[in-house]
Amino acid sequence: MNLNKHSERKFDLITVGRACVDLNAVEYNRPMEETITFSKYVGGSPANIAIGTAKLGLKVGFIGKISDDQHGRFIEKYMRDLNINTAGMVKDTAGRKVGLAFTEIKSPEECSILMYRENVADLYLTPEEISEDYIKETRVLLISGTALAQSPSREAVLKAVHLAQKNDVIVAFELDYRPYTWKNTEETAVYYSLVAEQADVIIGTRDEFDMMENQIGGNNEVTTANLFKHKAEIIVIKHGVEGSFAYTKAGETFRAQAYKTKVLKTFGAGDSYASAFLYGLFSGENIETALKFGSAAASIVVSKHSSSDAMPTADEIKALIANAD
Repeated sequence: MNLNKHSERKFDLITVGRACVDLNAVEYNRPMEETITFSKYVGGSPANIAIGTAKLGLKVGFIGKISDDQHGRFIEKYMRDLNINTAGMVKDTAGRKVGLAFTEIKSPEECSILMYRENVADLYLTPEEISEDYIKETRVLLISGTALAQSPSREAVLKAVHLAQKNDVIVAFELDYRPYTWKNTEETAVYYSLVAEQADVIIGTRDEFDMMENQIGGNNEVTTANLFKHKAEIIVIKHGVEGSFAYTKAGETFRAQAYKTKVLKTFGAGDSYASAFLYGLFSGENIETALKFGSAAASIVVSKHSSSDAMPTADEIKALIANAD
């Protein structure tokens, strides 16, 4: 699969889905009840992936709905300042707010997130707010699984996937499962499978693939064999500290180990992984190297306080890999 076809297009990547606000605990090693101070960052998986890839030098756009208030303006300015194109960003006109995520950092092993996602703006992106003219300007369209959790965002995403296929745009699917957004696991499995069968690149944890298959303890070989019956060319399955695997339709298997680091928090790893993995493919690296980029980026982000602000540069990723090797 050649991510570098259509090099004349305006964007390398457009991500679709939520942009929200993360409020990360400044005081570590204590429960949220005792935490007084939080730092504000842009959050949300597709927003973070847009930020991560932009910091790595890719030309990036974003499609999503934000609130028409101070938080919405904070998100839009932050992304614009990183040269992320926000022409696909829509302001909600019904008074809905962006999601808020308060994070608790009790210890490197014990972190939690308290989410405020009732009636959030990002899940009210509508199909008519998806522009074919915008999508056909990119080489890759990245879909976030959480955007499938509710209508009308669900239909907007399905329209975006259809338009991508119509215009020879590669579809990447980051499973991004968040249980608090979905009604039940059966619904999750239906819509995840629907998009996965139309995606060229699929990235997720083993647990997320289990959710898509509505089972526990799934098998990578069975998962990939089923998905390769459809459009998928590359499937990445992450196994936490055990590392990650990439499978290709041609029958190749690659593995990258997780890089050791001083972990501060457990969130943000998946977004940085996807950003650096895609960057590796765009840079013409082989799949094994792209996996290493993803693992290294994840290691860097979990060692720092934020997710979006901590997204590493290419030099930081390569330095970590060189020192580890």
